[in-house]
Amino acid sequence: MNTVNPNIFMVTDVTSRLGKAIAIELAKTGGRVIIVAADGERGAKVEREIWLATESPNIDLQLADIANLSSVRNLADIVNIKYPRLDVLINNSRVYTRQRTLTVNGYEKMFAANHLGPYLLTRLLLDRLVEGYSARIINLTAPPTSNLDFDDLQQEHRFNSMKALNASRMANLLFTFELARRLENSGVMVNALYPGLVRSEIHSDALALIRFFAWLFAFSPPEAAQEIVRVAVGPEYRFMQGKFLHRGEEIEPPAFALDPENQQRLWEISSKLTDASIQDPVYDPTGSVALYNNRDLPPGLIRPEDDPAVEENGVLKREQKF
Repeated sequence: MNTVNPNIFMVTDVTSRLGKAIAIELAKTGGRVIIVAADGERGAKVEREIWLATESPNIDLQLADIANLSSVRNLADIVNIKYPRLDVLINNSRVYTRQRTLTVNGYEKMFAANHLGPYLLTRLLLDRLVEGYSARIINLTAPPTSNLDFDDLQQEHRFNSMKALNASRMANLLFTFELARRLENSGVMVNALYPGLVRSEIHSDALALIRFFAWLFAFSPPEAAQEIVRVAVGPEYRFMQGKFLHRGEEIEPPAFALDPENQQRLWEISSKLTDASIQDPVYDPTGSVALYNNRDLPPGLIRPEDDPAVEENGVLKREQKF
């Protein structure tokens, strides 16, 4: 294993094949790696596998469901307390569902997991990223094949799973480019990255024929992870800002994604949907994340039963307004 370096990395959804492969490659650099998983048992298994592959003692497992906005707030609060800075954030959220599913917050799951969760997490960690050593934010996504319908972001009318997936991909690009503009001259580099077709769980809910061809022609997770980590740590990407990358090279995003009005509009909507500007006491409504991270809970975090804003059915009153 390489000698220890001072970088602090963070990657989400490490229980996916690609997420685990990214974490392994990051651990090989010798830096500290914060790995995020939604399930404690699976997360601990991945943590063990990373250690077996790298013998790195610098792995910090944190539990969070990125589709659950309260869980995201818990995660961000813990990271902000534990770490003085963050050097690389890799938003690895690649959820696909064939049926329209709602999150605990009442949002369509693909839009919540692939966009709203990463959007909120990134915003809540910006202070730590600004303190980082030439920090980088990498949003993993894929080229969208359709535009975002601002009048139906939750896919409430005529739900189509591929349309919803592509909407979240377009949202990733719009978010990346708007964030890059807002962080200009901050020292934080923001880019979107398409790792290519990767053998991953995102195809598990697809039709059998699609799964077969996806597996046949896809890259292995380690191959894709090496390219991602090269962008995360390579000196040649230190000053690259607001780009859409594939195989280390810039690719052309759709014209819709480059429209500043679309970028700003999605930013403002996402801010309202996530209460991104609010820094009040937070918790995971399921209790699982807060319980697991009990040793790390900073002052201010509360449990569901202690919050007067929660109704008897466990739904946040302040989240119902959207």
